[in-house]
Amino acid sequence: MNNIAPLNTDSLQTWLDYWSHVHVTGIDLGLERVIPVAEALGVTQPKAKVFTVAGTNGKGSTTTTLAAILNAQGFNVGLYQSPHIYRFNERVKLAGQEVSDQTLIDAFVLVDQARRQCDFSLSFFEATTLAAFVIFKQKQCDVWVLEVGLGGRLDVVNVIDPDVAVITNIGLDHTDWLGDTIEKIAFEKAGIIRPNIPVVFGGLQQLPLAIAKKAQDCQAKLHVVNRDYFYDNAADGQSWNFATSGLTLKFPVGQLALENISTAVAAILLSDLAVSQNAIAQGILNAKLQGRFEIEQIRGKTVIFDAGHNPHGVEFLLKQLRKFMEYNKQYTEVITVFSMLTDKDIESVVKLLKNTVLKWKIAPLTVARAASMDQLRSALQGETVEPFENVQAAFISALEETKNNQLILVCGSFHTLEAVWEYLEECQ
Repeated sequence: MNNIAPLNTDSLQTWLDYWSHVHVTGIDLGLERVIPVAEALGVTQPKAKVFTVAGTNGKGSTTTTLAAILNAQGFNVGLYQSPHIYRFNERVKLAGQEVSDQTLIDAFVLVDQARRQCDFSLSFFEATTLAAFVIFKQKQCDVWVLEVGLGGRLDVVNVIDPDVAVITNIGLDHTDWLGDTIEKIAFEKAGIIRPNIPVVFGGLQQLPLAIAKKAQDCQAKLHVVNRDYFYDNAADGQSWNFATSGLTLKFPVGQLALENISTAVAAILLSDLAVSQNAIAQGILNAKLQGRFEIEQIRGKTVIFDAGHNPHGVEFLLKQLRKFMEYNKQYTEVITVFSMLTDKDIESVVKLLKNTVLKWKIAPLTVARAASMDQLRSALQGETVEPFENVQAAFISALEETKNNQLILVCGSFHTLEAVWEYLEECQ
């Protein structure tokens, strides 16, 4: 264990590097080390309402919408999400704004003191999540909105008991960590459920037995989409309807996926917080998330950034892409800047995209779990592929070569997007 604290305590990056090396692995599921440190920090029983959101896809959109609605109502909201796209500070927000480097540094000092006091090492994710909790406690947030990083049952976020538990959907992802079947993964996600609390399942799939059983064992009231609550687009295209057996509400169309917006609305209505219909509507309009079918004009070219990195996420990306090309008929071809992580289902993602993508510009990522070029090439056999040394070079090539009838799609991983954002930032 590396116990040497950062010498330059004024640098956020130094602290992030430090947390990357304190523990033997970046991911280490289990709460045995985390709970004593969390208790030493006094963050395990917040004087706040807590929404915890788990799931395979849609967690970012759901937590963003929850926080936006609660901010619109005037609550002091702490929002924790991961991973980030460009700046680490994106992971921790107060009243919709990223916290400062200094706020994070001060929290890291306290987390490091507590873990030394307990004589435990912490993984990067554990330490940074506890820092978010420290900040929310210090700032006396009324509501904590927490996104689970990996799984649920053994994730560090689960040291906090939620007042409302949300599971967006279940897909085959992180199978090395969570299991190789939907039911095994559902068992892990269901670990966030607590006795006698409302639980929302927003997945457009059959309710996994593991979630139903956990809710039943906890006597938690389970609310399932298309069973206990419903949503549909209104005929005018500008609004949508949310309904339960007892009410029907009309809301404006937001920028994020409606299935995730409706999941957030269900969670808000099931909480005992007083939130007006106007605040819900305003929050839906305010909710935006970088890297979710984000359309940008860059040097005269249309570029779509999407962080979809598994089959479910890519299916949703394709649905949005087809709708976009239907309304913007000048675009008939798609060039993609593409890379993925080695532990993702690369072949399934490629299979979904290949009938839409004309040319693949591929490059390796610069992170530990990056897929090799051989892996990417193997999945892309039979496709038109152009390899590059790095993602930035692939993106530059796409900008230079793309014709007026073509759009650029940057996808495959948050890290792929991050590499392009770094390049664009350097160019400013």
